[in-house]
Amino acid sequence: MHKFLRTIGFSLYEKDRDIEKLLDQLCEDLSDLKRIQIDEESNLCELRKEVAPGMGIAIFGEMDREGHFCRSYYYPYLKTSDMTSNVPCSIQRHTERETYAGLLDEYKVGISLIFYIDNSLECRERMIDHHSMDTKDTCLSGLSVSGKILLPIQKTEIQREKARVAAKDRNTLLEAAKNGDEDAMETLTIEDIDLYSQASRRAMKEDLYSIIDSCFMPCGVECDQYSIIGEIIKIDEKKNKITEEEVYDFTLECSDLIFHVGIAKKDLVGTPEIGRRFKGQIWMQGIVNFKEKVE
Repeated sequence: MHKFLRTIGFSLYEKDRDIEKLLDQLCEDLSDLKRIQIDEESNLCELRKEVAPGMGIAIFGEMDREGHFCRSYYYPYLKTSDMTSNVPCSIQRHTERETYAGLLDEYKVGISLIFYIDNSLECRERMIDHHSMDTKDTCLSGLSVSGKILLPIQKTEIQREKARVAAKDRNTLLEAAKNGDEDAMETLTIEDIDLYSQASRRAMKEDLYSIIDSCFMPCGVECDQYSIIGEIIKIDEKKNKITEEEVYDFTLECSDLIFHVGIAKKDLVGTPEIGRRFKGQIWMQGIVNFKEKVE
């Protein structure tokens, strides 16, 4: 069973046989099946079944000579069209399956951001037809199985503007340091030392979450899972049409990135409101948009 199935409202499906029955039910209608021919003897098929707007299960497999769909793997997805980043994205195939990982060298978070590519069929089709893989932008979303709501940190508009300017200056320094600017490296090192010293002093008297406004860092051994704290800027409520379970679709601002996070209502501790913060562990996935359109 996929760990993040409960995120989209399938928390009661805990056994493999129940999941197999669900997938059999979803595969009865193949009208939305997409198929590409990899070579003379093999093909790749994708079947997407929405259980709520922009949310559902993607099923992959192969079509045999008799026209029967033989599924091989599946995963839950949360789709969004909100742009997260416009930096170039590197795409690499996973070893085990016909799935792909994306890598963004995003200065805003200070790490190489790795995510599971949701439009993998398009990536494979472009590779087969030798189309350009240059990316235009990326729309990210995360799935979470547990989370908490934190109160916001009170800030004036002047403080917010100062933070935006400081973040912009830091991004410029990071880009310069990456290109070998020694002065930028030295400035960043001094800033990090000052920040650590300031945070250490405040931690002795204040709560940790009043110091950390937002965070975005790798979590666990899987490279596309992250621990985040982000401000909620929009809340959408969705209902799984099969199980009737309710799911939150949060639009978050975290480390100057805008992305969506889905979580089942029953797995969230606290009352979400715009301006409050979400804290949790997410599995990051996303859609890569390419510069060159394929007709």
